[in-house]
Amino acid sequence: MTPQVVFVHGIRTSATMWRAQVEHLTAAGVGAIAVDLPGHGRRMSETFTLAGAFETIDTAVRDAAARGPVLLVAHSMGGLVAIEYMGREEPPPVDAFIAAGCTSIPRGAGLAIYRALARGFDRLPRRGQPLADLVLDRTLPPETRADFGAGGYAYDTQDVALRSLSVLDLVVALQRISVPLWFVNGQWDQLRLNERLFTKLKPEAELIVVPRTSHLVTAMRPRVFNAIVDLALATMARDRPTSG
Repeated sequence: MTPQVVFVHGIRTSATMWRAQVEHLTAAGVGAIAVDLPGHGRRMSETFTLAGAFETIDTAVRDAAARGPVLLVAHSMGGLVAIEYMGREEPPPVDAFIAAGCTSIPRGAGLAIYRALARGFDRLPRRGQPLADLVLDRTLPPETRADFGAGGYAYDTQDVALRSLSVLDLVVALQRISVPLWFVNGQWDQLRLNERLFTKLKPEAELIVVPRTSHLVTAMRPRVFNAIVDLALATMARDRPTSG
């Protein structure tokens, strides 16, 4: 059976942020699908709910599992939701997991400050998009710059999604995850806040910090991130039981 990779995007962006990874895997003959969570991308008109996000991930994972072993790759908000999904009492059919840019507990003062900053940014002209474009133009390489926002930006979903994250119990979820796990962060990622806690809870997990990289590690250093995906796939192949 052919390995399958399911990608889950972060807040405000969409499945298009994973184009570099999907193209890389497709060229290598590996199955790859990037989903749009409710309220994002092609589903911008929908209301974001955690239940809808879990259903979206689960549907994609189970469909992929029918074709081969599954690697789940998720970033930022998508990573937080995916950690909770992976930590269910009944484990989903996932063979390995990459959690990128999401080593932070979304509760308390940290979440409140993040929401306040997001709302303030949203009150800027054109909801702050010119400033965001300036930063992205200067930090993302040409090969991924257009991909990051190609599915549009989910401004109206942002606060609803952030507020919903406070109910996640990532401490419990992390301790239930039993498959190979990688935490991937950019050196300057603001969501490294609880990195030590995450690695303490999962000492067997691999922590990879990509130098000179922001929170947008998947798009800022696409070749490095592709290599990490390849590493996870190689680990899955090594650990897969052989017949005969």
